[in-house]
Amino acid sequence: MDVTIPKVELHVHLEGSVRISTLAELSGLSLEEASVKATTSSNCQDWKEYLSYYDFPITVMQTKESLRRIARELSEDLKEDHVIYAEVRLFPLAHTHEGLAGEEVIDAVLEGFQEGEIPIHLILCMNQEEDVKRNVEVIQLTKRFLGKGVVALALPENEDFYETESSLELLKLIRDLNIPFIDSVGPKNMAHNLLGTSRVEYRGGFVQNRDLFMTLKEKKILLEMCPTSNIQTKVVKNIKEHPIGKMYQMGIPVCINTDNRTISFTNLEKEYRLLSSQFSLEDFCTMNRMAIEGSFASREEKERLKEVLYQYQNQFKEWR
Repeated sequence: MDVTIPKVELHVHLEGSVRISTLAELSGLSLEEASVKATTSSNCQDWKEYLSYYDFPITVMQTKESLRRIARELSEDLKEDHVIYAEVRLFPLAHTHEGLAGEEVIDAVLEGFQEGEIPIHLILCMNQEEDVKRNVEVIQLTKRFLGKGVVALALPENEDFYETESSLELLKLIRDLNIPFIDSVGPKNMAHNLLGTSRVEYRGGFVQNRDLFMTLKEKKILLEMCPTSNIQTKVVKNIKEHPIGKMYQMGIPVCINTDNRTISFTNLEKEYRLLSSQFSLEDFCTMNRMAIEGSFASREEKERLKEVLYQYQNQFKEWR
């Protein structure tokens, strides 16, 4: 597989993608100690254990300087991975424990991205563990920064989010404010997952639901796939059982992502190699076009990105 293929990354968390060397320097730990605290393995017990790996990097992401640096370094890492456009997720209120306001957190991260060389936008994340008031604050921050570096809101990945009255009130607020949002698709929340969203995160549990497959296809709802993370969190047993191939063959828009580059010890090149026996280079290009269309980039930006991909494909045909 040609690793220089232009890639689009739509599902990657800043907190889970901090360089080990930076974590070591900012925490005062050795590289080995920082790696153990920040990186999981295929033996991760479940999704809850996987999410616990955010705790360590968050401790060193409490100042404007560290946030700006970490955002800039992620931009550099994405560029090295031949990413031409990215949307990065951030838990803004997780970085306010030492006095920063949510606005300052977002400003610092956006400044770091601006120091890089590729276009990156932010998706702010709500948190199931926060109370309603705090999640309302995230919604309001999203609305305030919408079109100013922030492009959408991500709903909690915990499916129990849909089981309380307060959560339904939060969903109503999001829709009333016309905020683009991303949902997750799992066995508990199928009744909610397509209400007003143009993109969903795959969380497993619906492989046999043909009606849902057809809805995704007909509405052209992009399905975010994070293969390595899906295996580590026991969503699927192994890459052979991952449904991305089946969905792609059915014509459902899908895209490949890393989720957490450090926690999962991955990048897009590794994810593509993991899937290289299932897909051709042309398939990967098609999925990147799907990602471009499903992104929150402007129409002008989408056309520019598609032209970059088109030029690459033409060059690759000439090389062959």
